[in-house]
Amino acid sequence: MIKCKELIPVKGGEVTPEQLERINRYTRRSLGAEEVYVFSLILCDNEVDRDLERFDDEALETLGQLFLGRTGVFDHAPRAENQSARIFGARVEAEPETPHSLGMEYRCLKAWAYMVRCDKTADLILEIDAGIKKEVSVGCAVEALLCSACGADQKKAPCAHKKGERVEGVPCHHILHGPTDAYEWSFVAVPAQKKAGVVKRYHPQNPNAKGQEENMKLQKLFEETGDVTLTAAQVAGLEKEYRELAELARAGGEYLESLRRDVVKLALLSQKGMDPRVMEGVAARMDAGELRAFQKAFAAGLEDRFPLPQLAGPGREAEALPAANEAFRI
Repeated sequence: MIKCKELIPVKGGEVTPEQLERINRYTRRSLGAEEVYVFSLILCDNEVDRDLERFDDEALETLGQLFLGRTGVFDHAPRAENQSARIFGARVEAEPETPHSLGMEYRCLKAWAYMVRCDKTADLILEIDAGIKKEVSVGCAVEALLCSACGADQKKAPCAHKKGERVEGVPCHHILHGPTDAYEWSFVAVPAQKKAGVVKRYHPQNPNAKGQEENMKLQKLFEETGDVTLTAAQVAGLEKEYRELAELARAGGEYLESLRRDVVKLALLSQKGMDPRVMEGVAARMDAGELRAFQKAFAAGLEDRFPLPQLAGPGREAEALPAANEAFRI
């Protein structure tokens, strides 16, 4: 999501006394101005991205607090050796001169980060100054995903509106509201957006997350350039994901066929005079959600037609059951 903009290096990486004081809140010893390099960056904004999602202004303010002290890594790989810089300041800024696709005032979350000047960071500092390391994206979690057309929270009660469809002349999109955590911010080579990018989900226990993210990057790069050269490792990763998706598709197909057969069977048993061919044709056009709804309804109708006395209802639990059978009472 998020239209994260490019890094905006501070001139020469200079640090002011006020900045140095804030930086030293995160250090074990007080660092001198000559020991640190400072640069500024735009983490995210309130513009609709090409995933048709955006942060609301309140979310930007919350993220400004959550990102304080967060480290920057590379390609969203949460490893200690990937840590390169740390944010020590952030604020939301309005840019009235910047156009917004929805006609509202453009706002962005600007942050300041520092890194230690040493042999290990010399190349990275040079790349930032030279404009090579420019794009960044962020990893965070949000409490609600609101529909711009009706306000329904897609996490709790998804609505019928589809992202991209026009509602009263305005393209529908989802609004990211109520950030609950900020994981990290990252230097990326191929961001999810044309100018930058974002990772909105965090999969610390998903062993396939890294491979899936790599494949998504390749897809985005292909969409933008139309030409991608793959390494042997990338080909192997794509083949692995294809096999996994094919297996999931096969299992899903078997599940749907089983569900359709069950719905047809229940319909014939619970509804007098039902034509099997008609019901089979209707079930063939249903999706999984519709099939489950009909399965539940037909099962209830079947119970009404053929009540099962062994399934005792309220008030019948103690009907003359021999003591020896007590352990088997349903």
